[in-house]
Amino acid sequence: MGTAERVLAYGGGWLDRAGPLRTDPVRLSALFAESSTVLLPMWRDRCLVDGHGPVRLSAERAALVRSAARETVFLGLDGEVAVFAADLSALPERSAVEMVGAVRSVDVRALVGRLEPGHAAVQAYARGLLHWHRQQRFCGTCGAPAVTDGGGHLRTCTGAECGRLLFPRIEPAIIVLVEAPGRPGRCLLARHAGAAEDAYSTLAGFVEVGESLEDAVRREMAEEAGVTVTDVTYQGSQAWPFPAGLMVGFRATATSDEVRVDGEELLEARWFTRAELRERAASGRPLGRVDAIDHRLLTDWLAES
Repeated sequence: MGTAERVLAYGGGWLDRAGPLRTDPVRLSALFAESSTVLLPMWRDRCLVDGHGPVRLSAERAALVRSAARETVFLGLDGEVAVFAADLSALPERSAVEMVGAVRSVDVRALVGRLEPGHAAVQAYARGLLHWHRQQRFCGTCGAPAVTDGGGHLRTCTGAECGRLLFPRIEPAIIVLVEAPGRPGRCLLARHAGAAEDAYSTLAGFVEVGESLEDAVRREMAEEAGVTVTDVTYQGSQAWPFPAGLMVGFRATATSDEVRVDGEELLEARWFTRAELRERAASGRPLGRVDAIDHRLLTDWLAES
């Protein structure tokens, strides 16, 4: 099974996002009041958790939380059950924790190993959308306040001569497993600025305006590692809402073994054989983040021989 056919962390969410309901505020209000409705409380990009995991509030307690929330957004439908998320970032952390009956706040990345991918996806979805609201309180064109609309998936500028519609933005990035030409099979890993002495990972970078994903792969590999690549092949993508990323995975083949790091983003880059990577994994050194697509790129490559 290929990378793109398997569910990565923060993907595989089961919610029907129910786009048409976003423009029906009367129906959304009615849904929020239904006894089966679920509200996911968040605090400054962190999940509020109890002994069982992320807190899921029923309608009975949701109204109180909504009154204290800076924003409440509609995430979608879980079958017939409406799911909302609320941002309690305006409260002190302890107040937010106590209000929802939680025991602490936790970054969703710390929960991934204990949550099904779909559950992690919904928590990450809530995190990303609420983060956007906190960062988009004003119009970037005229500076007027922007108000929530569309069930939380839109903000509208209140400027009399502007009225711009503001939508959540996604920041796409490419992440690449580069193979050396010829035999034996080797892949390129790099040590990034600020990383530990022996911490190597695949190469990545943001997509620029006016650039295709494949163009971004070729540019980033040349800029950061001095490597010219061909055979750029899509492997899969991953939602990465930290805060608003989309990680798009590729494989590519270098035209030569020569590597010249930029000395700024990358401090060192070297070729690793499969045997060397297996030895690193056996000694407890991670092959990328376990919740990230680079881990899948590396494990798929290792599985090929």
